Amino acid sequence: MKFDVTPGMRRLCASVLGMEAIVVGLITPVAISVGGVEPALAVTVGIGLAVLCVLTAGLLKRRFAYVLGSLIQVLAIATGFLVSTMFFLGAIFAALWITAIIVARRVESVTSR
Repeated sequence: MKFDVTPGMRRLCASVLGMEAIVVGLITPVAISVGGVEPALAVTVGIGLAVLCVLTAGLLKRRFAYVLGSLIQVLAIATGFLVSTMFFLGAIFAALWITAIIVARRVESVTSR
């Protein structure tokens, strides 16, 4: 199966990563105050993952960025070990990521006919 990167796919996936960057960045104070996580760990995970989301959104013209984006989805779910709500929110963002790719490919295939 050929994986073509389309402008619509880039826009949708960048939107998902942009929203996700905000959410994973905001787990930092929650992990520290509610979860009792060490601040160094919370900042490294929360802010680090948010920065990774933003950087990946900028790289979405390249195919490897979609693999990196998928890895981010796994990491976002894994942040549930710091803040349990992130198991749920990470799963939602993973579903949005997959949906963005599928919907964009379908739209492009219909419009290219």
